[in-house]
Amino acid sequence: MEPQCFSAVGSMAKLTSFTILLVFLLSCFTFTSTEAYDALDPNGNITIKWDVISWTPDGYLAVVTMFNFQQYRHIQVPGWTLGWTWAKKEVIWSMVGAQATEQGDCSKYKGNVPHCCKKDPTVVDLLPGTPYNQQIANCCKGGVMQSWIQDPDNAISSFQVSVGAAGTTNKTVRLPKNFTLKAPGPGYSCGIAKIVKPTRFLTSDKRRWTQAMMTWNVTCTYSQFLAQKTPTCCVSLSSFYNQTIVSCPTCACGCQNNATDPGSCVEPNNPYLASAVSGSGKSANTPLVQCTSHMCPIRVHWHVKLNYKEYWRVKVTITNFNYRMNYTLWNLVVQHPNFDNLTKIFSFNYKSLTPYVGLNDTAMLWGVKFYNDFLSQAGPLGNVQSELLFRKDTSTFTFEKGWAFPRRIYFNGDNCVMPPPDSYPWLPNASPKRIISILSPVMTVFASLVFLLAYA
Repeated sequence: MEPQCFSAVGSMAKLTSFTILLVFLLSCFTFTSTEAYDALDPNGNITIKWDVISWTPDGYLAVVTMFNFQQYRHIQVPGWTLGWTWAKKEVIWSMVGAQATEQGDCSKYKGNVPHCCKKDPTVVDLLPGTPYNQQIANCCKGGVMQSWIQDPDNAISSFQVSVGAAGTTNKTVRLPKNFTLKAPGPGYSCGIAKIVKPTRFLTSDKRRWTQAMMTWNVTCTYSQFLAQKTPTCCVSLSSFYNQTIVSCPTCACGCQNNATDPGSCVEPNNPYLASAVSGSGKSANTPLVQCTSHMCPIRVHWHVKLNYKEYWRVKVTITNFNYRMNYTLWNLVVQHPNFDNLTKIFSFNYKSLTPYVGLNDTAMLWGVKFYNDFLSQAGPLGNVQSELLFRKDTSTFTFEKGWAFPRRIYFNGDNCVMPPPDSYPWLPNASPKRIISILSPVMTVFASLVFLLAYA
C-alpha cells in the first residue's frame, strides 16, 4: 500500500460509510490482470524461453522451450496451443518440432514460400510418430505436458523456428507481443516478453559451453476463473460412525435444464447414448455428463472407513461422470492436517506438498503407471480408488466437528466444490467425545464376564 494511502485512510476515519472507505482502500492497490495465484502452488507457472541460436541473412534461428513449473497442473490431450503477435513484419520460414496452424497470405513471396506469413501465428506441437528429420529434443508429444511432480522429464516441450524479415542483431530484433497459451482451452494469462541473461548450453562431450545470442522469457499463470465459468468437480463425504452420506452440493457444476439446454446431460440407460457421445458439432473437450443432481464431470468421495487405537483409515474414490473424456495421468491434491502423519497409501502414488516452510498438510496423489493412472470415461470402469492410513496425533485427533474431512480438494489442478461444513457427518449424540479402538466392545464384554465370575 502506498504511504499516501495510509494518511488518507486516517483522514477518512470519521466517515461512517464503510463502502466509501472500502472503495478507497481498493484504489490504493495495483492489480495485474495477467497474473494468477494458487495458495497451494504459489510459484507455479509455465515459462516460455526463447533462445536465439544463430543469425540468418534476414533474421534468426531460435529454439523455443516451454517449462511447466506447476507442481500438479498438467496439459492433457489435445495439448497446448501457443500464439503471439510479431512486432514488425516477421515471417516464419520453417519450423522443426511444431507447426503453425495457418500459412496466411504469402503471395508476395516468389519461389521459396514461408511456412507462415500471419501477423499473429498460432503454433501447435507435432504428434508422436513424426519423422526424425522433423523432430528436436522434447518435441512431438501432441502438446501434452506433465506436471513437474508427476513427471519432470515430460514437463518440457520444445520446437525450433526460423524467423525472417526480422532483425539480425541484438539491437535490431524486436520481441514478439501478446503471447497466448491455450491448454487446450482458456485459463492461462501470459505476461510480456523480458530479455534475460543468455542461456548457456553444454556440448555432448561435456567439455565446452556455448551460449545463445539472445534470450527472452515469457511467464504464463493459470486462473480457474478464466478457464471455465463453472466448476469441474465436487466432493461428497461419508463416515463409519454416521449413516448420513453427504452428497455433492446440488447444481455444484450446473443444473439440469432441458427446457433451455436440451441434451446437457444423458441418462446412463439412454438407448441413444453412443450417438450422443459422438454427436456431430461437439468438441471432445465439451463435457457430456451423466444426469446427476450436481452435474459435475468428476466427483471425489472421501469416506472415513475405520478407527483403530493408534491409526485411522480413509477410502478415496474418484468417479468420472463425463462420457467424452478419459483422464490420463490424472492427479488429486488434498489438504488435511493429518497428512503430516500419513503412514501408508494403497494403489496411489503420493508426494507431500510444502508450499510454506513448516506446513505439511497437503498431499498430491496420482495413479500408478499402467495400473490406474488412466481414469476411463463415465461407465462401469469410470472410477479409481485407494485407501490411506493415518497415525493419530493425540493432541489434535478428533472425529468431532468434521475434523476428519478434507479442507479442500483439487482434481487436475481445479478446485472442487465442497459441501457446506454444517452438513458434514457428525458424531451421534450418544457417542463419547473421542471414539476409541474398535476393540473396545470386546474389552467391555470381557470385563463383564470377569465381574460375573467374581460375584457368582
